Order: sequence, then structure tokens, then C-alpha cells
Amino acid sequence: MRIDVKVVAGARKNLIQEGEEGLKVYVTAPAVDGKANKALCDLLARHYKVRVGQIEIIKGLQSRRKIVNIQNI
Repeated sequence: MRIDVKVVAGARKNLIQEGEEGLKVYVTAPAVDGKANKALCDLLARHYKVRVGQIEIIKGLQSRRKIVNIQNI
């Protein structure tokens, strides 16, 4: 399953909001050294009840807008 994600790094709390354009994900981790990307994968894994290894950021590693692939859903 592929989803469009907009990430807001440095937020007050971790939160996932679903919208028309995809998911809007708030992570408390800063956008430094891939910390926000790791937090995004961890949060999506808990949300979809899959392992972190099943989540892959396909596009947008250094952007707020990302395309994420989640295997086996």
C-alpha cells in the first residue's frame, strides 16, 4: 500500500491525521540526521500494526511531502 504523507517535524506530540490528500503526521523529532524519518516510520508501524521493516520511504527523504510504501497490508 502506498500513501502520501506530509510530515511536520518538531511538533509538541506525535499524531496522525487523515485527510483528503493523504496523512498528515506530526512527530516530535527534529528534521536532523534522519530523526524525523525514523520517528515517522515508528509511528506508522504502530498505527498500522506492522513491523518498522515493512515501512519504506520511497520518495521525499529530505522533504516534508513523502510517499511511503507499507508492505503486507
